[in-house]
Amino acid sequence: MKKNIFRLGLLFGISLLAIQMGCKKSEAATEEFDETPVSGKATVLVEETIFPIIDDEAILFQNEYDRAKLTLEQKTETEILQSIYQQKSQIVVLPRTLDSLELKNFRSKQIIPRITEIGTDAVAFIVNAKQADSTITTEEIVSVMLGKKSTKIKNLVFDNANSSTVRTLKEFAGVKELPANGVFSLKSNGELLNYIADHSDAVGVIGVNWLLQTPRELQNAVLNVKVLGVNNNKLKNNKFFKPTQNNIATGEYPVTRKLYMLNFQGTTGLGMGFASFVAGQKGQRIMLKSGLVPAIMPTREIQVRN
Repeated sequence: MKKNIFRLGLLFGISLLAIQMGCKKSEAATEEFDETPVSGKATVLVEETIFPIIDDEAILFQNEYDRAKLTLEQKTETEILQSIYQQKSQIVVLPRTLDSLELKNFRSKQIIPRITEIGTDAVAFIVNAKQADSTITTEEIVSVMLGKKSTKIKNLVFDNANSSTVRTLKEFAGVKELPANGVFSLKSNGELLNYIADHSDAVGVIGVNWLLQTPRELQNAVLNVKVLGVNNNKLKNNKFFKPTQNNIATGEYPVTRKLYMLNFQGTTGLGMGFASFVAGQKGQRIMLKSGLVPAIMPTREIQVRN
C-alpha cells in the first residue's frame, strides 16, 4: 500500500514537472516570436536580380539574432510593386526607390514607408564563352532596344519580362515598350544563364549579383558565359568597362542602379531591425565582400604595434 502511494506521488510529481516545463517552453516560444527589431517573424519580398546578396544578409542577420525568423521570397519587380500597392507586403528589397507620385499615393493613404539605401549594383551583358567578341557599345544596346537591327546583337535576352533589368534598360534607352523583334524574355535568372551557356547567337541581360554569387547548381553555366565590357559615352573616351566593383563605384561602368530596402510596417518591428543591420557596419561589409558597392563604406580599424 505504501509503495502504491509512493508511486502515485512520484507520478504526480513527474506530471506536475512536465506541465511546468511545457509551460516554460510555451512561454519561451511565445517570447521568441514577439515583434521587435531583433525578434519575431517577417516575410521579405526580394527582387530576383539581387536575391543572392539579400539571402546572405538574411542568413547572417538570423545568426546574429537567433530569435529572428526571416522568410525571403523571390519576386519580379512588377510583382513586388503590385504587392505593396495592394498593401499585401510590408518589407521589400528593390533596385529602385519610389518616385514622387508613388510616395504621394502612399502618403494619401497615411502610409509613410521607411526607405533605406543599402548599396549599388549593375546590369551585366553576357554572351557564350566561345564568342570572339568581348565588348559591346551602348549605341548597339540602345539601337536594339529601339527595334533596329544590329550586326553584333542578333537577340537581346532578359531574365523575365517583369524584371528590373527590363525597366533599367528601357530607361537607359529611353523607350517605353520593348520592340517586337530582336528582344525576348525567359522566366528566371537561372534559365537565362543556361540559355546563354548553350547558345552563341544571343546577348543576355542579368543583374551582376548572379555572376558574383552564383548558386551551386548554376556554376557550370557561369563557366560557359563571358561578361562583356561596355563603353561609357559620358566619359568621351574609347575605353570599355566591365561591371567590376571598382568600375561600379567610380561610375565608369554605364549601367548601374541603387539598391533599397522599403519598410511599410509603420512600427519598430523586424523590418526596421533587418534594414538597420544591412545598412550598418556588418551588413555593409557583407555587401563589400560580395563584389557590390556598399552605400556606406565600412570602416577599418588599424592597430599599430611598436
